[in-house]
Amino acid sequence: MEQQAKAPPDIKKIAQFLRGGNAGMKVRVGALNGKRLDYFKGKSAIKALLSPAFAKVKGAPKVTSEAEAQTILQAVNAFAFFLRVQRGGPTGSSSSSPKALQIIPEQMFSPDEYYAWFYEGSQWTTYAGGILMVAIMLAGVMFPLWPPIMRLGVWYLSIGMLGLIGLFFAIAIVRLIFYIITVVVASPGIWIFPQLFADVGFVDSFIPLWEWDLPKKKSKKKKEKGTSSKNAKGPAEKHAENGGAFIEEVAESEESRPASRRTRIEEVEDDD
Repeated sequence: MEQQAKAPPDIKKIAQFLRGGNAGMKVRVGALNGKRLDYFKGKSAIKALLSPAFAKVKGAPKVTSEAEAQTILQAVNAFAFFLRVQRGGPTGSSSSSPKALQIIPEQMFSPDEYYAWFYEGSQWTTYAGGILMVAIMLAGVMFPLWPPIMRLGVWYLSIGMLGLIGLFFAIAIVRLIFYIITVVVASPGIWIFPQLFADVGFVDSFIPLWEWDLPKKKSKKKKEKGTSSKNAKGPAEKHAENGGAFIEEVAESEESRPASRRTRIEEVEDDD
């Protein structure tokens, strides 16, 4: 856009930071005139400018308060890096479909408003990725012309990768068989490499070496409910504490006694 080209260098740096991954902004996907666009909420941009990551950006203005951040974001909005939009309902039948967006004529910045990006950010990663893809395709096409040593090295590399994949499947099968055996012999069973399929790093997937298949601990809320139900005393316990008598409340009815005589004391035989 022409307005973005006229923006000062410091405004461009702010827009690049917010559009990049270091800002930590929550970006959502919407639809404007059938085209998908990323949009965000004003509060998220303010938090990004107050974060330590923005303080490390060279050449960018310092931001110490939310008011200063809001003033700077108003300046970025004036150069149409992002525009204020109104969010509507889902564009599809599913609730997870992109929300419909509509540009609001009156542009301003507010923490509670939504803003759609009309700036793609730095394109050097896109260009570098395109060049790399072309280089890989050319290298694959020209594979017969490679020197024998390079072709032999690629063959060894592919065999090593297939070996690692086969080893992973072998470990998964062995741990399952061992678990089934231990469930029968030593209940509740033992898992070898219990973190193998967990969302952890490569090294952490093999730590610890083994672990009992114990049930997960109940949450505190469930425990509190359980203790409250245990503390609830039944009629037998109440009559034991009251020396063989307990007070019972009787529901009101048209034939019932007056409110002052609505309770009665009943004697209960002691349990042996």
